Amino acid sequence: MTEKERLLKALAGKAVDRPPFICPGGMMTMIVTEVMDAVECFWPQAHADARKMAELTLGANRLTGIENLGLPFCMTVEAEAMGAEVGLGSRESEPHVTAYAMESLADIDRLTSIDVTKGRARVCTDAVRILKEQAPEVPIIANLSGPVSLATSLVDPLLYYRALHRGKEAAHRLNRLSMKNALAFGDALVEAGADVICIADPSATGELIGRRAFEEFVLPYLNEMTEHFRQRHGKPSIVHICGDVKSLGTVLEQLTAESVSVDAVVGIPLLKALASGKVTMGNISTYLLELGDPEKLARVSEQCLSQGVDILAPACGISPRTPINNILAVSETACRYRTMA
Repeated sequence: MTEKERLLKALAGKAVDRPPFICPGGMMTMIVTEVMDAVECFWPQAHADARKMAELTLGANRLTGIENLGLPFCMTVEAEAMGAEVGLGSRESEPHVTAYAMESLADIDRLTSIDVTKGRARVCTDAVRILKEQAPEVPIIANLSGPVSLATSLVDPLLYYRALHRGKEAAHRLNRLSMKNALAFGDALVEAGADVICIADPSATGELIGRRAFEEFVLPYLNEMTEHFRQRHGKPSIVHICGDVKSLGTVLEQLTAESVSVDAVVGIPLLKALASGKVTMGNISTYLLELGDPEKLARVSEQCLSQGVDILAPACGISPRTPINNILAVSETACRYRTMA
């Protein structure tokens, strides 16, 4: 079974020889400095160079045992295209917004629409085409910002969160525009050859906004996005929500994405209870991945697998300082699991 076959079957809820081990990209970046050194492609240059971007994610796949290719390596492509100022970071730090595109939600007309033929959006689509040709049996995951996370990259998050209670129409208007631009970026990535969509919305945690606001301002938009990619392109989706999702109760069951991924504070048994019927994904601590040792990581990985996780994955983005050997310990545990199941 190829890596692509394994992941797509797992996302469809079909039988596989063993759970895949993936790290989607985007917020859940898969790049570490040891991989950069090995393939001689480095941040921040790789954020703006299609060849380097492709070589870097392909290097991560081949050197760490992560069974996918994932791009971009950040959550700033859409925001930059819509008018935010972005710094590309460094060898050990991801791109980040340095200036919002709006001073208030009333400034929404200042925003520009993403042009997928230009800038870093074009870099990402070109990188997908390169990867499709070089590694046809490895699944390519296209990463998009969820509507709340994109909105809070365009305007001060405090202003946005305040609008959820005292300016709802303005918040919905910004959500809709954010979603429209993320969909355009996703369409371009899929048309270039991406196999799976991963939507991360770390700014939409239950701890930050609560269940009621999640149901009104997050759930409908995430579902519209996943239905779009399913109906228009026939592509499955993963949704990642950060933080402790217990406060959301069983709202996660209402997500139409094939798979739900959550933070390390949420164990696999709880995730299976809160998102019944969904393909579960997780849940290796990225803190442990960076600072632990291979033996401990093997034990934690085996625990996740024995608890029935469908897709083994880090719980968040891997730190660039994470040793390759620690990631390999997770990969090797997943590969052995077929003989233990």
